[in-house]
Amino acid sequence: MSPRLSPLSVPYRAARKGGSLLFTLVFALFSGAMAVTNDLGGPLLVLGLVVLLVLALVGYEVAYYRRYEYELTAESLDISSGVFSRRNREIPLRRVQNVDISRNALQRALSIAAVNFETAGGSTTEAAIRFVSFEEAKRLQREVARLKRGEEPGAGEAGEEDVEELFALSADELALVGLLSFDLRGPGILLFLASGSVPVVSGLFADVEGPLLALGGVAVLLLIVLVSWLAGIAVAVANYYGFTLSRADDELRYERGLLRRYDGSIPLDKVQTVTVEDNPLKRRFGYASLAIETAGYGPGTGGDRGSESAVPLASVERVLQLANDVEPFGDPAFERPPKRVRRRYAMRYLIALAAVTAAFFGVEYVLAVGFPWWIPLVLLAVVPVAAHLKWLHRGYWLGADHVVTRNGFWRRQTKVVPYYRIQTVIESRTPFQWRWDLATVVVDTAGSNSLVGNDAAAVDVDESTAATLRDELDERLRASLATRRDRQRAEATERRPADADESVGRAADEGAGPVADDDDGRNRDLDGDEAVEGSDPDADGEGEHGTSDDRRNKPGDDSENEVDGDTDGVGFGADSSN
Repeated sequence: MSPRLSPLSVPYRAARKGGSLLFTLVFALFSGAMAVTNDLGGPLLVLGLVVLLVLALVGYEVAYYRRYEYELTAESLDISSGVFSRRNREIPLRRVQNVDISRNALQRALSIAAVNFETAGGSTTEAAIRFVSFEEAKRLQREVARLKRGEEPGAGEAGEEDVEELFALSADELALVGLLSFDLRGPGILLFLASGSVPVVSGLFADVEGPLLALGGVAVLLLIVLVSWLAGIAVAVANYYGFTLSRADDELRYERGLLRRYDGSIPLDKVQTVTVEDNPLKRRFGYASLAIETAGYGPGTGGDRGSESAVPLASVERVLQLANDVEPFGDPAFERPPKRVRRRYAMRYLIALAAVTAAFFGVEYVLAVGFPWWIPLVLLAVVPVAAHLKWLHRGYWLGADHVVTRNGFWRRQTKVVPYYRIQTVIESRTPFQWRWDLATVVVDTAGSNSLVGNDAAAVDVDESTAATLRDELDERLRASLATRRDRQRAEATERRPADADESVGRAADEGAGPVADDDDGRNRDLDGDEAVEGSDPDADGEGEHGTSDDRRNKPGDDSENEVDGDTDGVGFGADSSN
């Protein structure tokens, strides 16, 4: 018999839907329809409508519960649902990236949970089971991981898992996460109230003028900052309360949340990019954040989607150790862009300052109010420093198995990408980069951040260096895929009978060329220049591997590439030359 939803899901779903419908009914009755109800029976009619609504909701939810079935097989998750029309779905387990469990306070009291099955390439949840018991939700999470490893359905019990806790957010670290967080929704509400859109609020300031008006403006700004800070603290504490990160076999598991509790999984073999992120304040006190991205989505983008930050805040040493536990990339030695890039950055800042100064001067000229248009010119002194810092915090490094890039000063991101996860290597040049003989090499993956252009990238490298880097990444990708294919083939050989091994070996030997599988439904032809589609091209939502460039055949100048240590005393790793 196929598993069913929890019986408690019936009253919970009915109450959740009934609340909104009841509010709509009450609003309709008291907004003009009450006169009609008085003519037809008054309060008795209202009571009858409410009873009818409750019976209809409960009846629908009972039918939904009885007709909803799901089953985990060795190859797929099968779901059959629908009250008036049936819908049968079969989701291949190889496509499942994340299995996330979420519970709000009421659901925890009822011991029920929502289970989300996320697949690659989609912006929405592939399948959501609402609601099962929490024990059943954990069983589904464990069983999916086991079945994807090739184990028999139902093999092993929860107590047999070897779970290792990698990180637990302490109370002090949670307090720091809150203190360093800001939420802009509160200030938005205050600005809306102060804009005059609400007559009651705007009327309070109708008679205020002169110094009191200026003082009120300063008070409003301070209030906005305070509300933003307090709201950020509340959101951060609610999101990351009780955060833990553990490792069970070949996947990471995290738990977090105060009002809504999240319990998610991150398969290690689906990791696309590992990102270490910091800012000047974090670097000053030796802290950083860690984000792990899979092909399905970056968990934590909102709603029920878990937590993209695998570690919201910890010391740099702990973050780097955890990052290396996920992807052992070592200690990068970053190569920075050419020194002349600093002049380019300085010119960009000067142009921006000139535009702001011109705008201020235009305000002063048109309004004739003595506006201090010269204020932006004070920043001229910091332009060289800003250009140097922007250059200093950029670089790339090619390791044995990973490419690592670093970009940003105010929000510095160090991205680690395994070679076999590269989808496309793109060499691009803007018109401004053409003038400086520069280019950018983007390492595109199947991760969710690639959808918003937040891939790993070697920015503003020399033109000739960009061409060499593109070719080198392509070669390392092919070599990494070949090594991974051989390892997977050896592991498969150990699991197969002898006669199956012989047939597999003959099939591989008779093929036109070696084909590597990247574990995500994508086959790559290692002998050709193009990647080939697998039998299930959308199995992981991944793009086609290849290289792209937009460059001139003009030699660059590597003589200015800087090779030295991090002079700002932050970050990790040293810098090495070409």
